[in-house]
Amino acid sequence: MKSDLIAAIEAGGTKFNCAVGTGPDDIRMRTRIETTDPTETLREVFAFLDQASKQVGRFSAIGVGSFGPVDLNRGSDTYGYITTTPKPGWKYTDLLGSLGEIFHVPVGFDTDVNAAALGEYTWGHGRACEPLIYITVGTGIGGGVLINGKPLHGALHPEIGHLLIPAIMSDAPEPDGICPYHGSCLEGLISGPAIAARWGFPADTFAPDHACWGEFSTLMALGLSNLILTLSPQRIILGGGVMHQYHLFPMIREEVQRLLNGYIQTRELIEDIESYITSPGLGDDSGLLGAMALGIQAQQ
Repeated sequence: MKSDLIAAIEAGGTKFNCAVGTGPDDIRMRTRIETTDPTETLREVFAFLDQASKQVGRFSAIGVGSFGPVDLNRGSDTYGYITTTPKPGWKYTDLLGSLGEIFHVPVGFDTDVNAAALGEYTWGHGRACEPLIYITVGTGIGGGVLINGKPLHGALHPEIGHLLIPAIMSDAPEPDGICPYHGSCLEGLISGPAIAARWGFPADTFAPDHACWGEFSTLMALGLSNLILTLSPQRIILGGGVMHQYHLFPMIREEVQRLLNGYIQTRELIEDIESYITSPGLGDDSGLLGAMALGIQAQQ
């Protein structure tokens, strides 16, 4: 008999969150594994899945949402690989590898942020919203897009964190961005490590009225305004550790409205922007539960 249990892996640059369950109200077992080198990290992931299968029951599919870039082309020799990531040691890592072969179940695979978007669409603040954009701001910045209920793929997948941002005057002691590929992209300017490098201290040490947050809101709003003009999303969800600074949400909303300057006359932007640009309904579990949703889809 087929089990309803799904194994979920949220593969992040800092940690791998893993769980087995059926949805947000039914997580039977979960763990956090620090992201070290690929061999050790994946060994611990496989050990958790084996242990969970014995303790809570055999799962019928696995869903994986991974930091990237990743190869999502099933016809490619490197399908399931993490490709040109700047994370040391992880370039061209075969993430899926033997998952399906070891556990003999279907495996769903996508980016961590596409997975998070799918999780929010399935169970969170993104329900009935299409297109839906999910952006995470933490160790890096990534963005997922859902259209017609499915993660957007194309030549690759959305790389919202690397949107190129026009130069603005900055009061940061180190104004240059830190992205090794682009310098002043969103990730290079306002990810957690970028804030620490450019302003001298970790993001969570700054008071709500610190100058870094005004700049952050302007830069994020520039990115969001371009996404609104390009994709016409019905909702934008902002997650990740840096967005735990909840005072940022009204600042970003106000700046988006200022930048768009009344050009987009939609109810969401004019009357209900608090719901339009919002936090995740699933909290910090959007990506993990999105991976679970990928596993559910892999069975269909």
